[in-house]
Amino acid sequence: MTRRAYLDWLRGIAVLIMIEGHARDSWTRVADRDSVLYPWLTILTGFGAPIFLFLAGVSLALAAGSRLRKGLARSEVGRTAVRRGLTIFGLAFLFRLQSWIISGGPFPQSLLTVDILNVMGVAMVAAALLWWLGSNARTRTAIFVGATAAAAMATPLVREAATLAVLPDPIELYLRPFGGRATFTLFPWAAFLLAGCAAGVSLDAVRDAPSERRLNLALAGIGAATAAASYAASFLPPLYESVSFWTTSPAFFFLRLGILIAAVPVAYAISAFVRAPRLEEFGRASLFVYWIHVEMAYGILSLPLHRRLTLGQSMMAFAIFTLLLFALVRLKARVVARNAKIGQNRAAGPVIEPSLQNGR
Repeated sequence: MTRRAYLDWLRGIAVLIMIEGHARDSWTRVADRDSVLYPWLTILTGFGAPIFLFLAGVSLALAAGSRLRKGLARSEVGRTAVRRGLTIFGLAFLFRLQSWIISGGPFPQSLLTVDILNVMGVAMVAAALLWWLGSNARTRTAIFVGATAAAAMATPLVREAATLAVLPDPIELYLRPFGGRATFTLFPWAAFLLAGCAAGVSLDAVRDAPSERRLNLALAGIGAATAAASYAASFLPPLYESVSFWTTSPAFFFLRLGILIAAVPVAYAISAFVRAPRLEEFGRASLFVYWIHVEMAYGILSLPLHRRLTLGQSMMAFAIFTLLLFALVRLKARVVARNAKIGQNRAAGPVIEPSLQNGR
């Protein structure tokens, strides 16, 4: 199978959601946050990070399956995936260091902030180890489904576990937020990546277009059923003494997960009829866009806009900001292509030059 463009298409949608959420949150004035539209936009923004984590899991499983088919040993494939997770984890600290250098803030608290890259890196390492435990696609899918359910169901318990208070704050923040710190924690956010691994293992198993169509039809049914069942379960008495629907509820997690699973076949169907190469390019550059836009939205570069715009003005600024970011993505692509060409010419130099000399 060739590269699945519809996954890049879906990742591009997540990039747009992410940019909109950060621009609106940083630039909209307080008075407009009570408008009717603002809470709905906030709910939409809440799908950006889950999509990124879910698709990171899909990519991990697809890459691991590809390496396995190329003849690498299962242990080596697992180690490669672990190294990738550790790389993302290291980039999380480099990203925070960059933010501190540009915009300042308390040190070392700024460096130790837990953000989506931190969670993604740790979750990728855990997913790599779980992938290695499975000997075939069926076993790996079962492992990832079980790990997803366990992480989601354990979230309310982890949030209320008194024993975790003895951990150093920087470590505890990876497990649960406290004192208004940490938006992202391993519970439940890592579960989105684990669920993506389950979907990725299934996608990796298909070998032709008809099989991929059937799998996407199955994903549509699974996603719709999961979302519907979770929504219905949200009206039942809670299983836990202390649970918040919008943060720790397993029902809310599986509701979002069901929508994510269903979004994959929706992207598959749309991409079959509508070509969106620019959106796909945005999706492939998601890490680059994340890296540069957060500081541009929240840091000193946009300080005059912070909480100064009406909601309508924020949406207009978001559109302009998106065009700027896309221009930077294209510029980066051209620079990379030019450097690659220069590198190829230099590598060919020692081979070409002797041949010219021999021709003399």
